[in-house]
Amino acid sequence: MTIRKITNPEEKQQITRIILEALPEWFEIEESREAYIRESAEQPMFAAFAEEQPAGFICLKQTGDVTAEIAVTGVRKEYHRQGIGRALFEAAKKNAAETGFRFLQVKTVKMGMYPEYDATNRFYLGVGFREFEVLPLWDEANPCQIYIMGL
Repeated sequence: MTIRKITNPEEKQQITRIILEALPEWFEIEESREAYIRESAEQPMFAAFAEEQPAGFICLKQTGDVTAEIAVTGVRKEYHRQGIGRALFEAAKKNAAETGFRFLQVKTVKMGMYPEYDATNRFYLGVGFREFEVLPLWDEANPCQIYIMGL
């Protein structure tokens, strides 16, 4: 498994599409998925490759003067629980700190709503995020959990 920073906008979108379309449990809403794909072209991205095939990726975006957010991330299911998500996160976290950000945040569906998102929440807590706030940003069935960490 190799992780590298991706700089080509078309490659970013291609990787994002491959991974998100392989994860319908998290990215089933076409409009949202296409927005992630479109926006990934302009975001800092790190991708993991297994035998030169994309296995996962993570994108960051600036949300404030000293704050970055994990805009979107995903690891193909056959590579879950192999440390790829953690390695991608560490690369993105290091990049955010080196870029001058002091905080990192991520938004996901609140724990207890869906088993897939419970796994996502456990991942974020496991890499050091802490609960910040739950907001009704999306809809009643998908309350938005915001996690934060200092860099």
